[in-house]
Amino acid sequence: MKITHIGGPTAVLDLGGLTFLTDPAFDEPRDYQLPGRVMTKLTGPAIPAAELGPIDVALVSHDEHKDNLDDVGRALLPSIPTVLSTPGAADRIPGVRGLKNWESIDLPRPDGGVITVTGVPALHGPEGAEAVLGVVTGFVLQGDGLPTVYVSGDNASLGLVKEIADRFAPIDVAVLFAGAARTTLLDGANLTLTSTDAVEAARILDGAAIVPVHTEGWTHFSEGPEQFVAAFRDAGLEDRVALLEHGVATSLD
Repeated sequence: MKITHIGGPTAVLDLGGLTFLTDPAFDEPRDYQLPGRVMTKLTGPAIPAAELGPIDVALVSHDEHKDNLDDVGRALLPSIPTVLSTPGAADRIPGVRGLKNWESIDLPRPDGGVITVTGVPALHGPEGAEAVLGVVTGFVLQGDGLPTVYVSGDNASLGLVKEIADRFAPIDVAVLFAGAARTTLLDGANLTLTSTDAVEAARILDGAAIVPVHTEGWTHFSEGPEQFVAAFRDAGLEDRVALLEHGVATSLD
């Protein structure tokens, strides 16, 4: 498996002969004027969308927020053969396949066999957050002879991490959306994992390599990569973290 972090929640995963793109966000830095608030993007993508190369599958955790699916990312979707997201996103975006929680789809591998992608639950904030921020999904990728990969999406619930770990153990690689995102929408509640939460998630996901994403590039993220690594160092788990250099393909064994 190789993974290339493009920035924010956006990464390219090369697994079993297929190329997966998580939460396509490729806009340059800008302000987004939204009802009652402004979202500010601080950094652009390490690799522009036009330079990505072929993508087989897009994994879109949710479509309502610009930091997970922006204007350039949305325009990219029609060129991707398989786009997986929430059932609601499938209603809103032509060509999207929605996965309910625990629903799976088998994707053919070029060398034979399949990669099974399962939609798994995520909670974008405290209990009841769906009413304000919408429904989010994570994904688990599995295939014979391949590492099992968990992509969390914008999830703040350790209880859900435990459910997913129990169903799919052992998970080999966990791509955790962290950064302790906070906005005025839910009175400053954490909308994604804090660094301390991510340490607890790593303990739950016993043995998994932890790849942090979505910790930087936006003003509403309160904890960056440095805080993430420091929390793991303080917990004696620094060796579990694979902190990726943006734009550089990294092999995870």
